[in-house]
Amino acid sequence: MNGATALVSMLRDYGVEVIFGVPGDTNVAFYEALRNTPGAPRHIVCRDERSAVFMADCYARISGKPGLAEVPSGAGAMYGLPGVAEANRSSVPLILLVNDIPQPGVGRGTLTELPVEALFAPIAKHTETLGHVGKLPELMRRAFRQATAGCPGAVVLALPENVLYEDVPASGVSLHVEASCSRAPAFRTRPADAEIAAAFDAILAAERPLIVAGGGANRSQAGEAIVALAEKLGIPVVTTITGQGVIRDDHRLGIGIIGDNGFHPHALWALGRADLAIYVGCRMGSVATMNWRWPDPAGETRIIQIDVDPEIMGNTYPIDFPLAGDAKAVVEALLARAPTSGAGRTARWIGQINERREQFWTVLSGRLQDNATPLRPERIIETLNRHLPTPSHVVSDAGTPTPYATRYLRQRDAVSKLVIPRFFGGLGYAIPAAVGAWLAAPAVRPVALFGDGSLGMSAGELETLSRLQVPVVMLHFNNACFGWIKALQRVTDRHHAAERKQDALQTAQTNDPTFGVDFGRYDMSRLAQVYGIRGYRVETADELEQAFAEAFALQEPVFIDIVVESIADRLPPVFSWLQKVGEDPEAIEAEALVGH
Repeated sequence: MNGATALVSMLRDYGVEVIFGVPGDTNVAFYEALRNTPGAPRHIVCRDERSAVFMADCYARISGKPGLAEVPSGAGAMYGLPGVAEANRSSVPLILLVNDIPQPGVGRGTLTELPVEALFAPIAKHTETLGHVGKLPELMRRAFRQATAGCPGAVVLALPENVLYEDVPASGVSLHVEASCSRAPAFRTRPADAEIAAAFDAILAAERPLIVAGGGANRSQAGEAIVALAEKLGIPVVTTITGQGVIRDDHRLGIGIIGDNGFHPHALWALGRADLAIYVGCRMGSVATMNWRWPDPAGETRIIQIDVDPEIMGNTYPIDFPLAGDAKAVVEALLARAPTSGAGRTARWIGQINERREQFWTVLSGRLQDNATPLRPERIIETLNRHLPTPSHVVSDAGTPTPYATRYLRQRDAVSKLVIPRFFGGLGYAIPAAVGAWLAAPAVRPVALFGDGSLGMSAGELETLSRLQVPVVMLHFNNACFGWIKALQRVTDRHHAAERKQDALQTAQTNDPTFGVDFGRYDMSRLAQVYGIRGYRVETADELEQAFAEAFALQEPVFIDIVVESIADRLPPVFSWLQKVGEDPEAIEAEALVGH
């Protein structure tokens, strides 16, 4: 067989079911192998290389298997950069195959020539170029090992076209695969027993313990173990945005969300008063700590940090008990030491937090039922909660929907997930990600949340959704602007006005500081209809209810264009913004008008 056939055969043997890509001049050999190799992965033709990598990213987040994407040389490789960067920093196992120019053309001005390794090296976990067809099996095994072992990440392989046409040597080359590296995490490591014992003793001694679950807990599939430990020892659980789904939102110990974006005040209250914080798969970066404000660096909170990457340990806070290892393996080791019953000792602490949680939802119940127009984003999420099937996978862009989805979405089962590309916050993710989510779990209904900016960057994939008949319900938050940036411009202006001791609200109303953020106002449901997708235009609460009821009753792609209040017109639940304009982020009714 030639190199391309060997490559596809190994992908098949690794259990790869689907690969996302875009055709080009240099991937003809690869496509021939995909077409002719028995049991080859299904190939999904995408409309943009960036979308292909986003699909692979979400597929990996949902399935736990490495997401596979392939692109041609030149611009195809460059368009793959955003997805590779996001997957790698979000610890998502992903492999990008760059079908590169033939080796004889290197350095001779060949069209689309790029130094692929140098291009991706700063943003990928591992990059490598195939130099000889006999090395292909070794290179593929290394790619799967790198993507899934240790801290999962993104691997980029440059595959020269001429090498894929060459015959694999008849002897001295093995096409075997490493089954343990067919999903992440490939090898679950854990610290020494003495380290586990010391940390566990600290947990038993704590009066106000708190588990903080981050994205690493989800990557490790540690949710079941975390919930079991929490229930056995009576430990409340808060999560970061990427840690959502580790514990059900209606669980008595599932307190809520911490972090800058969409936080719950009662969750921050708990983190600020915990005497022991147990971080599981969380980097403790700027978002999760509200710019290193909580836990108080000068306070009395002791910290256990569990992370598969030792380089993360103590990077932002002094750590009392660093436990380097896989989140699930470490939590299970702690759970094995737990007494049969030890939950009673923290009953008062749990009651205090839940009292505040109940107050939060009671106070905000009126806002969630507000029928004012344009519709408020939280009203949309509240309606979604009532119509959302169980289980479901909600994928959201990092813009307008994020603070409202993280704060108000209520997922009440152990399967449903909320997926948001948080590290770099690139737009254009949700629509292609819905394809990846559905192919990873065809029995689970995907829902996509996105704003105008995101739609403009990914509208071409509406054709992909239609062609594949992905039964996604798409919610377009239509505010005719780059809402997040427009809001930030107003918040910054209000902050500066306050520094100048001017009336901030009056200043914002009389001198709009926004620039370069507005679009024309259009009915985008008509765009979906061009691709044969059923579209709804929603402007009122009654129309919203009807559209949701009809959309979720169908088993086909549906596009709901919702005219929504811009987050530039009222502060969203973003901790740093509330602070900047002088609001108390811990107050339930902190959000206020910033003015038109």
